[in-house]
Amino acid sequence: MSDASLVQLLIERARAEPFNAFATAIFVLAIAHTFLAARVYAWGRSVQAAHDARSRLRGEPDQPSVAAETLYFFGETEVVFGLWALVLLVVMTAYSGWAATKHYFNDTVSYTEPVFVVVIMAMAATRPVVALAEAAVRQLARLGGGSAAAWWLAILTVGPVLGSFITEPAAMTICALLLGRQFFSRNPSTRLKYATLGLLFVNVSIGGTLTSFAAPPVLIVARAWSWDSAYMFWHFGDRAVLAVLINAAVYFLLFRRELAALGAPQAAELDGTQTDQVTPQLRVPAWVTMGHLMFMAFAVFTSHEPALFVGAFLFFLGFTKATSAYQDNIDLRSPLLVGFFLAGLVIHGGLQGWWISPIIARLSETPLFLSATLLTAFNDNALITYLATLAPSLDETLRVAVVGGAVVGGGLTVIANAPNPAGQALLGRYFSHSISPLGLMAAALLPTVIAALLFHWL
Repeated sequence: MSDASLVQLLIERARAEPFNAFATAIFVLAIAHTFLAARVYAWGRSVQAAHDARSRLRGEPDQPSVAAETLYFFGETEVVFGLWALVLLVVMTAYSGWAATKHYFNDTVSYTEPVFVVVIMAMAATRPVVALAEAAVRQLARLGGGSAAAWWLAILTVGPVLGSFITEPAAMTICALLLGRQFFSRNPSTRLKYATLGLLFVNVSIGGTLTSFAAPPVLIVARAWSWDSAYMFWHFGDRAVLAVLINAAVYFLLFRRELAALGAPQAAELDGTQTDQVTPQLRVPAWVTMGHLMFMAFAVFTSHEPALFVGAFLFFLGFTKATSAYQDNIDLRSPLLVGFFLAGLVIHGGLQGWWISPIIARLSETPLFLSATLLTAFNDNALITYLATLAPSLDETLRVAVVGGAVVGGGLTVIANAPNPAGQALLGRYFSHSISPLGLMAAALLPTVIAALLFHWL
């Protein structure tokens, strides 16, 4: 079908159901908001500084400014889609009535993935799990002398591939925690910070494709298309490992001088948060670590059954309380913010099929791969693959193309892949303001191109 006929189809669909256009317009505004979040947050800093100056002139103690705190809230990327979901709720209620709105938000939208990400992220961020991951990565880092550069390379190669076995959200959480402790704490340049974040997002997105159960966009299609882990490995896994290694090697060569200048990070055992320890900590016994891994394995095994993995999480909290001597306080703020972000994205994304699905269904292999890569920058890649399952005309070659494009584009923006908000939440504090979406996209572009060449043309 020609471009003209496709445009005509979309126009006809919008005319037949005008709310489609309203929902997409709100979604576009939400995306624009994410690109402006850093500026809004910086505006809040200026407002607070002016407020503090006025308070000092009046001889009053510094107090948080209501206006500044409001701007900080609107400048948090994790809350953007939730805020615009409220706008969508109001518009949908005005257009279709409360009954239809309630049906969509309660019955149509599935919140399983956001809830799972909250649970697995909280479990993965605990001291026993992160200490185990650090110990494994340290063995590789020692091959490079234990320098910050060696840690950087080990984390960005081994960590993403682990996502195929412990899930991408867990891998993202562990990689971000390790990078924060062993690399970002060394105060690298802003350019290297963005390069590292972009590389992390791209490598995690493609590194989860060795199995059929760990990456959100793969989970969506695995059952619908009967793709098992063997199929994933032979169609995606070998290319994914190669792309992860090449991407890391390219950026390592580009920044080798600055990486070498950072020196060696601290060798103290990782605490699972981000600060140096004031008092010594007890070494985590093997049985405690094994308990954490068993809880994580059960959560992964029941990832489609919220009643089971949420119940397991409650038992997990009890286990951490009983073993508190070997634990840090579990901080649920980041997981909950990430879950809120993903829930808002799912709410908006569920109303975009009217224009995405016809595009996917009318493209040949290479245009479909490139379109999936591009569309993923503005939608969760799991949504792209989900919509592909609704297109009955896709043969096996086109299915591989759309999934390949979706995972390749998963590092271009924060909203492109479900685990990305976790990485942003854990590493965002190392940036002077909020993370710039344009800066992230620019940093992720080169590894995305390399991955695309390997996934589609190798």
